[in-house]
Amino acid sequence: MKIVIIDYGAGNIQSIMFAIERLGYKATLSNNRNEISTADKVIFPGVGEASSAMEKLVESGLDSLVPNLKQPVLGICLGMQLMCKSTEEGNTSGLGIFDVDIIKFRPTVKVPQMGWNTIYNLQSSLFTGINENEYMYLVHSYYAPLCKEAIATTNYGAEYASALQKNNFYGTQFHPEKSGNIGEQILSNFIKLND
Repeated sequence: MKIVIIDYGAGNIQSIMFAIERLGYKATLSNNRNEISTADKVIFPGVGEASSAMEKLVESGLDSLVPNLKQPVLGICLGMQLMCKSTEEGNTSGLGIFDVDIIKFRPTVKVPQMGWNTIYNLQSSLFTGINENEYMYLVHSYYAPLCKEAIATTNYGAEYASALQKNNFYGTQFHPEKSGNIGEQILSNFIKLND
């Protein structure tokens, strides 16, 4: 099993690598196009600011590679947001994989949303063995509105899409690698997709 974490200088990589190791697998950190293309599973992480992260993707040419990957791809947090059409953060164009625009939480709630919140309306094999209303760890100021590609919902001031799926592309706004046993189950489900 070849698992590659995309290295583009944006992401809390170490905690993802440790979580994968705890599941009994090894992940490689790489920005090499061939290595990413030939992986069995690809993880697209992200922590930080959208416009600078997108600039790094463009500089490395990964902006044209990622949308054309055929194996299962999991975007986490900012990684998921960059897989969308655009984000209000820095008025940044995204990769256009998911047909939704990322918007900022309105001032009626404390921004960022930081801490534990529930996920429900689970609609994907990514959530095999996961109960409705499990708690996941989130840190974000921007979010994906509910859309046809939503596979999990969270409520923070209003309901939004906390996970997305289109074909072989998956995204979670929450951090599975920081969400204890339930998060590790979701990572395990991702690694076992199509096996």
